[in-house]
Amino acid sequence: MEKKLRRSYNKMIAGVCAGIAEYFKLDVTLVRVAYVLVSILSAAFPGLLIYLILMFVMPHPDN
Repeated sequence: MEKKLRRSYNKMIAGVCAGIAEYFKLDVTLVRVAYVLVSILSAAFPGLLIYLILMFVMPHPDN
């Protein structure tokens, strides 16, 4: 079965971090903490912009 990157039902906002965690078989908490740290260390704006882009680009989990 082909592995696809998509958002997850295990979501806090839009399921982007959980979808990335499922794709790479990582703990979702680890991905969320890493995202927050990278966002804070990069003045938050690039992290928010990337999240918003991924939220619209990544397909819903039922597709």
